[in-house]
Amino acid sequence: MSGIGLIITFVVAVIVMILAISKFKVHPFLAIMGVALILGMAVGIPLEEIPKTIGAGFSGTFTSIGIVIILGALIGIVLEKTGAAVKLADMVVKLVGKKRPELAILIMGWVVSIPVFCDSGFVILEPIRKALRKRTQASSVAMTVALAAGLYVSHVFIPPTPGPIAAAGSVGVGDNLLLVIGLGVLISIPALIAAYFYAKFIGKKVQSSEDREENKQFVTTYEELVAEYGKLPNGFMALSPILMPILLMTLGSIASVLHFEGMAMSLCTFLGNPMIALTVGLLFAIGLLVSRKQMNEFNGLTNETLKVVGPILFVTAAGGVLGKVITTAGFVEYITENAAFLSSVGIFFPFLIAAILKTAQGSSTVAITTTAAIMGSFAESGTMMAALGLTTPVAAALTVMAIGAGAMTVSHANDSYFWVVTNFGGMKPQEGYRTHTMTTLIMGIVSIIFIFVLSLFMI
Repeated sequence: MSGIGLIITFVVAVIVMILAISKFKVHPFLAIMGVALILGMAVGIPLEEIPKTIGAGFSGTFTSIGIVIILGALIGIVLEKTGAAVKLADMVVKLVGKKRPELAILIMGWVVSIPVFCDSGFVILEPIRKALRKRTQASSVAMTVALAAGLYVSHVFIPPTPGPIAAAGSVGVGDNLLLVIGLGVLISIPALIAAYFYAKFIGKKVQSSEDREENKQFVTTYEELVAEYGKLPNGFMALSPILMPILLMTLGSIASVLHFEGMAMSLCTFLGNPMIALTVGLLFAIGLLVSRKQMNEFNGLTNETLKVVGPILFVTAAGGVLGKVITTAGFVEYITENAAFLSSVGIFFPFLIAAILKTAQGSSTVAITTTAAIMGSFAESGTMMAALGLTTPVAAALTVMAIGAGAMTVSHANDSYFWVVTNFGGMKPQEGYRTHTMTTLIMGIVSIIFIFVLSLFMI
């Protein structure tokens, strides 16, 4: 199959996949794998080649990013269970001050969600949000929106959150996570600023149940939350599982730029590899468990992590299968022949695909991993990245950011995070649409505009 028929088949396949996940509640893994299989047969891939194509796409994804995702998630759950995430939040409050509670909780969420899933991060920080609101008498809605936004930004932009790691591996910059982290931090800034001002604005327009019950007794104060963990770990111990991988990846990048030679180059390249760097971060996290005499919990935490990460890994691998089928079908070759049109779309293409997937089926991680798999590696000639002219490491990193921006646009009723935010924030669904959903739309649009501006200078 070729030409317009191929395009129509691809569009129909994407629609079927979205309907299967969102309307008929088919698990994303089964939906993506099923669509990939049917698409392979529909576009005329030889039947004997389809199993090989599926196997190559599945195993290739696991090879590139599987271990990295597991390590990043394990570090995050250790930080959560030891109270280190609360300590990091406390450090942010001291830095920003109590007079700007919305800004404090925004930055707090942004920091904590780098290693911790946004859903878990919201639950972790919810007692602190309530305690801060009690102390400052700030709007509960403003505080809820700010916290949700801060968590969400790093969730879609900054490794070691699994989504950005998976996207980086799929587009070919899995070995250069430092670049992805740096761009993620930079692109977070305008999104955070937009979210902060919208939170302040909407907090004056919408009231939650907390705002309507001014004299309500808060169940958990900050002091009570800290008491649940006993004494919190010190700042270095809390920060080191995140900081050390970043420093090691920085070392690896410096060695590459400065062209180190011999043993120095080998050692820096080894330590700067994301898998090794995150392993070192995990060792520091284990040290955190030892210092708090919680090492007996490590086996249980590992099992809990694997249960959480398993579905993400399989969905990510399924996305790799779909990407491989799309490539084998000749879709990219057709697009390449019509590159004049696509060149005008450029960096907006992955944003639009991710935004459609996110809005339709709810999961940011599914939207990120599926879109990244569709894009393929910048280093390979037969991929969407090549068709769009995104053929450098910087272009690939910006593509990860564009996918992340799309994957936050928008969070609504089919997203579990929407219900976490509205339920804990004491808001009705219609209030959630005016607050949280609108915030994610604003952040997504602001982010992709900023990414586009950066692409004009960096690509």
